[in-house]
Amino acid sequence: MDSENWYNVDNVGKVFLATHNKRDTRTIRVSATLNEPIEPQLLQQAVNKAAAARSVFQVRIRHGVFWHYIEPTNAQPEVSEEHDRPCPTLYGKNYRGTLHYSVTYYRDRINLEIFHVLSDGTGAMDFLNIIVLEYLKLKYPEQLAEVFVGSGASMGELEQDSFRQFSDKSAGEAPSGERAYHIRGVSLPYDQLQFIKVSIPSAPLIAAAKATGVSLTSYIGAKLMTAIYHDMPVSKRGLPVTVSIPVNLRNYYSSDTSRNFFNSVSVSHVFSGEITTEELAKEFDAQLKENLKPENIHKRMAHFQRLERLVLLRMVPLFIKQPVIRFCARQEAKKVSAVVSNLGIVRLPQQLSEYIRDYEVLCSHSNLYISLCTYGDHITLGITNDKVSTAVLRDFVRSISDGDAVLQSTEVI
Repeated sequence: MDSENWYNVDNVGKVFLATHNKRDTRTIRVSATLNEPIEPQLLQQAVNKAAAARSVFQVRIRHGVFWHYIEPTNAQPEVSEEHDRPCPTLYGKNYRGTLHYSVTYYRDRINLEIFHVLSDGTGAMDFLNIIVLEYLKLKYPEQLAEVFVGSGASMGELEQDSFRQFSDKSAGEAPSGERAYHIRGVSLPYDQLQFIKVSIPSAPLIAAAKATGVSLTSYIGAKLMTAIYHDMPVSKRGLPVTVSIPVNLRNYYSSDTSRNFFNSVSVSHVFSGEITTEELAKEFDAQLKENLKPENIHKRMAHFQRLERLVLLRMVPLFIKQPVIRFCARQEAKKVSAVVSNLGIVRLPQQLSEYIRDYEVLCSHSNLYISLCTYGDHITLGITNDKVSTAVLRDFVRSISDGDAVLQSTEVI
């Protein structure tokens, strides 16, 4: 990135800047666990090389009069042993002049944590894989000299604001949802979050979804809806249970950006009568497929771009604009019961499979958030929960695992 270059924060990044707080830091964490302990000095060298390949992340976020903007910084990434909560704060008054991402290690695991304003899960996973490959190349240069990961995109393509590039002003309006049921219970104290990692054999779960005739995301979403319903007070059962699903827009537009390029769609159900899990999964799948039709994806993206382009909104000073964005974000949050984010299969060159054991994804959130990714023969769920009770999670995990789930770690921080 040229030292004179700067650019505006993308439209979802503006929401994250307005809404991050001590509990919901708006940080993504992607991790790779290797088959051997990490050597810190080699990891630092690997991160230095990866940072040069992804200069889009070597930036700091600044305040403007009307919007935040992003500019390059000469700050260098410093690798350290893991010492903080997962998804720590990476932006604020104590982070001026420093990078908005960090790389840490713990035993055999490499963690990349990045402020969601800079990138989404896809961009973060791409960056992590470059770090991991550079590390393994330093350790095994002869075996991996000719191995490469990443899209091979140019720096301009990596830095592209694809929301602006591909939004269509002529697209119609996206439908608005209604207030949804929110999981009840006592919140964890002192802005804490509970982070849980669950590993499940992928074959039985994928086979169950296929036998039902639905996608894996729909199958898991329906199971989560049912677990939430089982925990609902009778007086609240007239409210819809709504699951939000982030959608990677790179699947709809020709983009290799490392920045945010996703939108979210929602699937809702009101449990007003008897329904089997299979019936619910098929209903979930039908709603999801309808929402994922290209014309509906175009409408949702155009809707958010229209809001940003409003002349009145553009000319309002940032200190007034931020509370308005927070209010709007709270209204939208009332329409969601939980989030299921499926990053899909982590695909790597075959030569790397003997060195990497698994991957995991976590995302800070002020509500129940389930991130999943598939690597090898396992699906890993990274669960973020803000409640003391884990009743919904226990019911959900049991329903998708048939006793095969392995609770590998749990942290309340």
